[in-house]
Amino acid sequence: MAPAALIFDVDGTLAETEHEGHRPAFNEAFREAGLDWRWDEDLYGELLAVTGGKERIRRYIERHRPGFRPPAGVSLDELVARLHRAKNAAFARRVREGALGLRPGVARLLREARAAGVPLAIATTTSPENVEALLRHTLGADAPGWFDVVVAGDMVSAKKPSPEVYERAVQALGVDPGRCVAFEDSAHGVAAARGAGVPVVVTPSHYTRGEDFDGAILVVEHLGEPGSPARVLDGTAAARVGPRCVVDLALLAGLVAGTGASAGGAAR
Repeated sequence: MAPAALIFDVDGTLAETEHEGHRPAFNEAFREAGLDWRWDEDLYGELLAVTGGKERIRRYIERHRPGFRPPAGVSLDELVARLHRAKNAAFARRVREGALGLRPGVARLLREARAAGVPLAIATTTSPENVEALLRHTLGADAPGWFDVVVAGDMVSAKKPSPEVYERAVQALGVDPGRCVAFEDSAHGVAAARGAGVPVVVTPSHYTRGEDFDGAILVVEHLGEPGSPARVLDGTAAARVGPRCVVDLALLAGLVAGTGASAGGAAR
């Protein structure tokens, strides 16, 4: 039996958005605001310990610019919001210009799920406009409509690793969380999904490769494509899946049922 629903994180999971999209967009927003701030790869990796773009700006100011004061007449909250809006606009431009593509296997699995009538959902800490921009420009203008439920960062009171974003997605879908599969790239995401009772498949991204994904049912380098299966890296079901696989509905059905991979997904 197919999973009851597939629930996807966005940043780092659908695409390498942090490395190729958000970090350059933050720097563009800072330049536009006349700030001499620049987030290099190491600094951005540090800031990713905090979920949410506005929260990262605040953490940066607290840790690296403790003497910073906003311009006269502008509160810190207002400045952070302005910078975040400018970052989102810069991110959307990068997406429109083709700077970001989906990770291997993502489009294939989404289309397979749609064809089989398996509900799709998004559970993310990013902004709804970022989700829509990425989907439209990588999958087509109708792609946002592929997802039955979208729960984004500003729609919850606590971001990942809080399970709230997954709890709300599962509730809106009206399904058993244990029969769904979540797709994540980070330890925070794994904790959020597991906290809501949703099994997790992890595809580590540029900034999360060294994290601990304890409790994930499967950790793979990406979702794989026919003829180019993904390396299996870890996970509670890794031994049953084998050294390489293509993550498809048949494999996911076996994982959720606890029976392991079927011939549809495991690489022979």
